[in-house]
Parts: sequence; structure tokens; C-alpha cells
Amino acid sequence: MLVTIEGIDGSGKSTLLARLRELLADLDPVFTREPGATWVGESVRRAVAERMDPITEALLFCADHAAHIDTLIRPALDEGRLVISDRYSDSRFAYQPVVLDGILPDPLPWLRAIHDGWSVRPDRTFLLVLPVEDAVSRLDPKKQREYFENAGILARVQENYLTLAAADPTRFVVVDALLEKEEVAGFIADEIRTGVRSSRSRPRA
Repeated sequence: MLVTIEGIDGSGKSTLLARLRELLADLDPVFTREPGATWVGESVRRAVAERMDPITEALLFCADHAAHIDTLIRPALDEGRLVISDRYSDSRFAYQPVVLDGILPDPLPWLRAIHDGWSVRPDRTFLLVLPVEDAVSRLDPKKQREYFENAGILARVQENYLTLAAADPTRFVVVDALLEKEEVAGFIADEIRTGVRSSRSRPRA
């Protein structure tokens, strides 16, 4: 089972994932992230830091996704493991259309076409949502912000996320990230357990 955690920067994903490691330890899940799970992810981070051409940046994100699937996601799923990824393809579909605005006439179909045929669809995606002002206030003031970590861009990204969720309601679970951290973590952990039980009870093809 593949579970993905999505949300704008400052939505609380890191805190949530740390708690899920504790709450779901008995299931022995594989925790991973995009970008960064493969060496290609380092190229992505460099491209973002150096503000490379947006097309180059988008394609590097896709390359990292492909390597991530090949080296970690598919092997773990083939072993019957629960995989929980901090960001996945929906991050691309939410962030990159904003970055590519004015460069491509319609970025989302272009991005989807690149992923078509080889990307693995998540079984469940938990989307953390909150007012953008709250998200920005949570960002670490001691760290240098990446170019997209500002209220204007994040507002557009969150709108894209919500559009994705509305178009795929059977996969997405929209979660209020302003709720108490333990309440959010407990709810998502319970939902994941339910999904794991359901997937293991289905007869194999």
C-alpha cells in the first residue's frame, strides 16, 4: 500500500511523519520522501537553490520521481510493504504549474503526460490544509527560504492541491492542519491502519 502526505510548506508534514513513525512502528512501514530519496534528489535541491530554468527544474523533479519509484517504491510494494512518502507526484502537479506559469501555456497536462504510463498511483493521499498565513508563520526563521516559500506562491499551490483533491475524492483525504498535532496524527494513523487491513483482506489477482 502506498500512502502519500501532501501539503504546502509549513503545513506540518515533518511533525506528522515523525509521529507516524511511532504510531505505526508495529506495521514496519517504509518511510521515504521526494525529492531526496535518491541521488537525483540532490540535483533537484541544487536546481531549486540556484533558480535554474523552470523547465530544467520540472524535469529534474520528474527524474527524481522515476528513480524513486524504480529503486524504492516498486521493490517495497512488491514485497507487500506499507510505503509512506513525504511528498510525491501531487507535489509536482501543485507546485510546478505555478513555477511554469507564463513559460508553458498549460503546464498541468504537460506534467501529467510526462508521468503517464510509469508512475505509481498512491492508494491514499492525506492533504494537510491551513491558512497560508499560518503556514508561513511556521517556517523556520533561521533557515534561508526557498523561492517558493512565500504567501503568494503558496496560496496558489494550495488552490492547486484542493483542485486535485476535488477531482479525486476517493484517494484524497483533506485534513485540517490547524487541529491539535496529536489529533491529526492519530486520525491519519487510524485511516492508514484501516487501509492496510482492507488491502490485505482483498484476494490476490
